[in-house]
Amino acid sequence: MTAIPHFTGDANPYGGGDPYADYRTADFPFTHLVDLADRRLGAGVIAANDEFFAERENLLKPEPAHFDPERFGHKGKIMDGWETRRRRGVSAARPHPADEDHDWALVRLGAPGIVRGIVVDTAHFRGNYPQAVSVEAVSLPGSPSPEDLCAPDVKWTTLVPRTAVGGHAANGFTVDAAQRFTHLRVSQHPDGGIARLRVYGEVAPDPAWLTALGTFDLVALENGGRVEDASDRFYSPATNTIQPGRSHKMDDGWETRRRRDRGNDWIHYHLVEEAEIRAAEIDTAYLKGNSAGWASLSVRDTAGGAWTEMLPRTRLQPDTNHRFVLPEAVRAAEVRIDIYPDGGISRLRLFGSLTGQGAARLAARHIELGG
Repeated sequence: MTAIPHFTGDANPYGGGDPYADYRTADFPFTHLVDLADRRLGAGVIAANDEFFAERENLLKPEPAHFDPERFGHKGKIMDGWETRRRRGVSAARPHPADEDHDWALVRLGAPGIVRGIVVDTAHFRGNYPQAVSVEAVSLPGSPSPEDLCAPDVKWTTLVPRTAVGGHAANGFTVDAAQRFTHLRVSQHPDGGIARLRVYGEVAPDPAWLTALGTFDLVALENGGRVEDASDRFYSPATNTIQPGRSHKMDDGWETRRRRDRGNDWIHYHLVEEAEIRAAEIDTAYLKGNSAGWASLSVRDTAGGAWTEMLPRTRLQPDTNHRFVLPEAVRAAEVRIDIYPDGGISRLRLFGSLTGQGAARLAARHIELGG
């Protein structure tokens, strides 16, 4: 695997024009995975020791950080990120922070999972970013409070050791920890500001919860479904189609470029585990002049097997939620939606329950990951 690009040092002061013109970033090998810290999945920054200049909640905003050079408040420059005050030493003789001094924020992941990569983005923090960052993780049941997480008996696992970072840059880190985590502790040494935090990985749902539900959305991100591949991601990512809730605007779904050939577009999904599908929803909310004209659904049991049609090619209406009750349950581990000829859908829902084998494999995996 290619080494992760490493950025250190200040960026140049903002000189006007496009604030992202000198932004340092790279193509990281994990950004195709789910952002486990996505607010749409229910993630939150539940505590921080300091947020004097800018609120901790900014860390998880889904959009890129915004920079307004004219925006100041009573405390100083207002930044779109999490920014703490400058630390000081204990006396005039020792004016500098101690080596162990740092600021921290506690992040609840939107969906528990295996972390494969982290991006600590310091966009627009050019001379006020932390010298170094570190990230730890833990898995606790239920909904622990900040006090629970900070208890002395809680054992944290280091995902990113204390590492120097650069200002106005996407600082990426690969993670090799095959465990299921629910919360992160992000530290900046000794102080400074971070614009955004992205935590890429694989959702690892609680089998007991899914068993209690019985029938649930088998392809939903929050339940462990995922996108394997898609024919086109020109306007928006295919993963949008399995986000929680209904779409609220056009770019909250999946839309392809206009085709000028005789082909069609598609998305290939992997369900949480092998299951029996009993009903489907294909939603084209907010896609009006650009919704898919027709759609079909196909399934297969294991990767590499033949696809079998579950729902024949069916006419779709713009800005409409289409519901289909299947005449009999269909067993599947993977699903493919084909749209004709192009356009988009906002959501796909596949309702059913796990097979005995699927439930057993999911439970074994949960135990293997420390759940």
